[in-house]
Formats: sequence, structure tokens, C-alpha cells
Amino acid sequence: MGTFTVTLLCALGLTAPAHAAPAPDPATAVAPAPAPAPTPGDGLAKTPPMGFNNWNSTHCGPEFNEDMVKGIADLFVEKGLKDKGYEYVNLDDCWAEPGRDAEGKLVPNKERFPNGIAAVADYVHSKGLKLGIYTSAGTWTCNTEPGMPGALGHEESDAQQFADWGVDYLKYDNCNNQGVPARQRYETMREALEKTGRPIVYSICEWGENKPWEWAGDVGHLWRTTGDIADNWDSMLGIMKQNLPLAPYAGPGRWNDPDMLEVGNGGMTDTEYRTHFSMWAIMAAPLLIGSDLRKAGDETLEILGNEEVIAVDQDPLGKQGSVVSEEGGRWVVSKEMKDGSRAVALFNETGEEQTVSTTAKAVGLPDAGSYEVRDLWKHEDGTSEGEISAQVPAHGTVLVRVSAPGDGDGSGDQGGAQDR
Repeated sequence: MGTFTVTLLCALGLTAPAHAAPAPDPATAVAPAPAPAPTPGDGLAKTPPMGFNNWNSTHCGPEFNEDMVKGIADLFVEKGLKDKGYEYVNLDDCWAEPGRDAEGKLVPNKERFPNGIAAVADYVHSKGLKLGIYTSAGTWTCNTEPGMPGALGHEESDAQQFADWGVDYLKYDNCNNQGVPARQRYETMREALEKTGRPIVYSICEWGENKPWEWAGDVGHLWRTTGDIADNWDSMLGIMKQNLPLAPYAGPGRWNDPDMLEVGNGGMTDTEYRTHFSMWAIMAAPLLIGSDLRKAGDETLEILGNEEVIAVDQDPLGKQGSVVSEEGGRWVVSKEMKDGSRAVALFNETGEEQTVSTTAKAVGLPDAGSYEVRDLWKHEDGTSEGEISAQVPAHGTVLVRVSAPGDGDGSGDQGGAQDR
């Protein structure tokens, strides 16, 4: 058979202006990794967490409230996202009042959450989903108006409140940290969470400033590797380039987190959003929807709900994809899968259509007379004698799964929500 060649048929659009700093060269950005730190050993987040966080679509706007959170939980079920692995419905900043009560406890914002956080958790749990919450490892959280108390100096009390409310996931930010060393602050909260006895996925959000990939494997389940993402091509691209070299540090229960998804928020084209979703999946990144699903169109739901791409992210082997080659804006990234196949992203960074090529040998497959190739966006099968090549549109990604004879059937194993 001949070379497998595919073409993505996507409309192209204008990109937003640059907001991200130039990214480091993927070959030199990070020194070779030592053996990854051990995982917390609690069995949580064996695959990257999947769910929703309101921040990218609402920030602290008035639409962030109890009705929104319940509506997202409803849509997870109604749109089939729960069945595809999306599990966590996470609150971000501004869910609390700006002052603690007389006992030093956090108080849910009376306008946003008039029935309290426990009632919201009960509703989310009734849908078979889990609730996440946010605070900062500092004296105050990141939003300055209205602002809410951080957990620095209140770790045990706040952790116990979260557990009592039924919280399943904590995003722990880095603002107003008073210069206390990051590792000390994040370990203190880890100990506080453990004391509650409740299984809570712990997301360390210190923006990669202290190289958490080198020390956080036995502290939290995921750690931010970059600053905040914005809904434009340059931001997403820069963050991707910072996260790609960190592949050796990722694995079951310990994940590099290049921040939440922007898919559907309107600042990129559908071609660019497919690239965003494809590259987060091949990097084994958490898949946290950042758009308001109550307003999502069919194309957004099609991207977020692509089970074959989700399976790449959720593969139980837990490998993060590594860069095979990068030349002239033509990228090849390969991820080893549990069944022996390889997920391969052929990514075109440039503003013009490009041919992006590699070989089965280059992505780590054994010698064979032919290979099965599955296009995960077109949902089409092909074969190859060894070359993997595609015509890729500007800012596009062709994501394929390549199998040698004797590998699995290419469908993979998504794992399950019960494993995360």
C-alpha cells in the first residue's frame, strides 16, 4: 500500500494578536528529567482529570452562580459528556464573601450561592459528578475586586470546610503568598487535605514558577506549568511549547497542567480549537472545559466530545507525548499508548498549508510490512508502509493513531471516571 495521506477540511480564520512571550526551544527548554517523583499513592487522578471550570468564560462576572453550576452539571448528563469522562464541575475565584465569619470560617457568597456550597455539591453528586473548589495559597485570592480570603494560615480549617461540604477537587492558586516558599505552602495544604480523610484531587496552581514538575509528584496530582492561558492562538501556542518538554515528569497520578481549555470561547477558529484539543490530549493534560456549555454550538460540542481524541488523553499508560521533530513550524508529537500503538499529532504552526511527515519507526513502532492508521478527527481508517504524512492546513493538526500488526485495535481504553 502507499503512503497514508489525509487532509483536514476546515475553514481558516484570522488569528488574534500576540499576548504570549516567546516560547523556549522544545529541545533545550528543560534539562533532562530525573526519575519522576512518586505519586501521592491515594489512587486519585490515575488519568488526567476531566471536567469544567468557569473562569475562562465568566471570570468573576455575575453569571457565575449556583444556577450556572447546576446547569453545567445538567448539560454534562444531557449532552453525553459525563459518559465520555467529564466528571468535575469546578468553581473558581469569587465564590466566597470577602470576609471570614467570627470563627474564621469561609462564607459562601450570599448572592451567588444563597444555598451554600454543600447544597451545590449535593446537586452535582446527584448527577453522578464531582464538585471542585478554588482558593489561594496566600492571604487573598487572585481577583482583587471583590476578592476573597486565601488559605495561608488557615489550611486545616479551610480543608476541613471543603471536606464537610463534599468537595472532591481543590485548585490551589499562588497569589498574595507573602513570600513563603512555594513547596512549604503547597505541602501544608496537602497535609491538611489528608487529615480530613476525604479523597480530594489536589491541583497545584503556582504557574510553574518554582518548577513544580521536579517536586510536586508526591504533593499534588497535577501542577500548572505556565501562566494563565488566554483565548487566542499565540497564548495557546506559547503555553503548548512550554509544556511539551516536560513529558518525562508526567504519569498516572501526576500530570503537567498547561491550564484549562478555551475551546468554544470564540477567540480562535475551529481549526485552531481542534489543534488546542488535540495537543492537550497528546500531552496527557487535564481536560477542563472553559466555555459556558449553556451557549455552546454543535461544533464546540463535537470537538469537546470526540471520544477518539479523549481516549488519547485518557490512555491508562499515562505517557505524555514527546516531540519527535520540529522543523519550519512542522511538528510531529508521538504518544505511546497502552495497547502498543502510537498517537501521532502532525501539527502545522505556520500560516500556510504544509505537508507534515514522519515514519512509523520515528514514532517508536517496530518494523512491519504495513501499519493501520486511524484519523481521529475524520474517523477514517487507512494503511501505510511506514510513512505517516498529511496535508495540514494553517494552524491545523491531523491526529492519527498508528498500529503495527499485533497491537490493539486502535480504539484504546479511555479508562473510566471511577479511575480518576
